[in-house]
Amino acid sequence: MNAPWNFSRFLPLAERLLSRGRLPALLFAVARKGPKLGQLRHDVKLMQSLCLAWWRGEYRDISKKSIITIVAGLLYFVSPLDAIPDWLLGVGFLDDIAVLGWVIKTVGDELNKFKTWRDAQAPEKLRVVERLPDTPEALRLERGQP
Repeated sequence: MNAPWNFSRFLPLAERLLSRGRLPALLFAVARKGPKLGQLRHDVKLMQSLCLAWWRGEYRDISKKSIITIVAGLLYFVSPLDAIPDWLLGVGFLDDIAVLGWVIKTVGDELNKFKTWRDAQAPEKLRVVERLPDTPEALRLERGQP
């Protein structure tokens, strides 16, 4: 299945964001925007949790291509200037939903592996791994080694 129109321009942005250590800023933007659309909210939270665990070095069983795809999807989600601008009431989030749905379908196996790993962790460990600190800078200092 081909990537949604306009999504491919977010892939190099995601790669640069990761290489420059800017993932914490994106995760805070996702938390601020947070979808209120049923299952999509849970899927975005799962992708955010995976990125947090990856950032902290707790979970690395994911391909580079998949982490870039997830980050690109989250970038698309928080970007106000995508195929349909978010400020268009009623329709502004339709493209975000389509792109996130495509990302979830594309990296579904990776997300399921992460869910299995997450379900095997002790609750105390998960509270630490999935906790979003007060600032992006605080999260930046928690970076695990690849």
